[in-house]
Amino acid sequence: MGKKDKKAKKGKGAEKTAAKTEKKLSAKQKKELAAIGEDDIESIVAQIEAEERKRREVVEQVVGPPSRRVNFTIAAHPEKEELVLFGGEYFNGQTIALFNDFYIYNIPRNEWKILKAPSGPPPRSGHQMVSVATNKGQLWVLGGEYASPSQSQFYHYKDLWVYHMATKQWEKIDATGGPSARSGHRMVCVKKHLIVFGGFHDNLVNCKYYNDVYAFDLENYKWKKIVPSGAPPAARSGCQMIPLADGKVLISGGYSKERVKKDVEKGIVHTDMFLLSPEKHDETLTKWKWQPIKQGGIRMTPRSGMPIAVGPNNRAYAFGGTFDTDEDEENISGNFFNDFYVLDTEKFSWRTVTLSGKRDTNVVKKKRRKAKEGDDMDCDDAGDGSGDEGSQDGMEVETPEITTISDDGVFKVTMGPALSNSTTTGSTENGSSPVVFMPSPRMSCGLVVKHGVLYLFGGMKEDGDRQFTFNDFYSLDLHKLDEWKVLIPNDQNEEWLASSDSEGEDSDGSESGSDSEDDDDDDDDDEMDVE
Repeated sequence: MGKKDKKAKKGKGAEKTAAKTEKKLSAKQKKELAAIGEDDIESIVAQIEAEERKRREVVEQVVGPPSRRVNFTIAAHPEKEELVLFGGEYFNGQTIALFNDFYIYNIPRNEWKILKAPSGPPPRSGHQMVSVATNKGQLWVLGGEYASPSQSQFYHYKDLWVYHMATKQWEKIDATGGPSARSGHRMVCVKKHLIVFGGFHDNLVNCKYYNDVYAFDLENYKWKKIVPSGAPPAARSGCQMIPLADGKVLISGGYSKERVKKDVEKGIVHTDMFLLSPEKHDETLTKWKWQPIKQGGIRMTPRSGMPIAVGPNNRAYAFGGTFDTDEDEENISGNFFNDFYVLDTEKFSWRTVTLSGKRDTNVVKKKRRKAKEGDDMDCDDAGDGSGDEGSQDGMEVETPEITTISDDGVFKVTMGPALSNSTTTGSTENGSSPVVFMPSPRMSCGLVVKHGVLYLFGGMKEDGDRQFTFNDFYSLDLHKLDEWKVLIPNDQNEEWLASSDSEGEDSDGSESGSDSEDDDDDDDDDEMDVE
């Protein structure tokens, strides 16, 4: 009994010490903020939210595409031929901008609108957004983070918002008992419940990762903390999380950090997979269990910041990602990918997707005509037909060696070998490769499926000290799997400013790059993962 009391007193002493340390750091930070003329971040967020509440009218305007961004969310409208994009961030080498702009993409018109509705959420990145069909469509937004322009302050949200699509109104949900403030978490909808897992919180002193589970009831607007039976996944952010047809939830991958010594942390890329299943006959969705899953198919290289989107026929599609390579304890370089994968959510099996490319029907007809003429030739004539023109025609019509693994007459999936970081894929019988366009390597892009078409927007790639953020936009018909359609091309002319203390600035004032914040939310984040 005495030992237990001593441990309890020791714990209280540690809490007091931590509280004193935090108070000292807070006082120090306030002095530093006063020196640079920046308000306390909680005050900044409160001011932004107050300004949003002043808005009284809904404003819709046809505009150009969204600006460059990463760690935003994108979802399909449950009833209309539209996609919805919200939030995100952009870093230009010196300052960071956080967004709360709300874009609507009309698919048939290939047209973007920006919508400003009353009382919306303040700017954020690394949040989650889920679309549901309730009351002609709702968008649910949870958590995320905000950074001051100088990046000297970070703020994590724990707020929950719903956007009512029919009335074009935002509503802040004041329900208690939900997840703590975080970003890089994941959220899906299962049986009229929002299921939330993982994430992280970084106060610039300590970074904490989570593996807790919460459920929000969409009918009575109440949170429940779920404590599943079985061994849980390690704490992480930016994982892939998808709802399955049978009401279960699949979780794979993710990212976390561990401290190896004072002021030095090491990134961990998780490659495991778990199934989160409700207990049988439990209609309240309060009893769940964890089950580790053995993954089949190919073994992709470890990576974080790889988003995933649910498609037809129990399949989910994932693109890109990054893997950090430690040059030493303080310097990290990233390998970025444009690999394209499909996950069979029934067999828990990964495959690479090989696009076939579009065949030129005129060339095919010409080939057939030549073949017919060749039937009337003798051996010498056939030999004469092996000149330059005949060889060229033969190369144009060779079709890739692609394996069809599923074809039900409507939906066809083809598989091939793992892709490299190039824009060619597929192979021909004579070893040549037809050029099939692929979006460039990146992490934390937005992926969403609407009516069997996969859409990809934005994301980010690093090149040394420079950070390239994208606003290009593509679509891919998952029924045909022939080629990516370019909706907005990749414009490489991006502004990059050297930081004020960068030693990489040339003597003539030209910038050669600067250190950029290594964002844990590589999705989402993904990890868009990233986290």
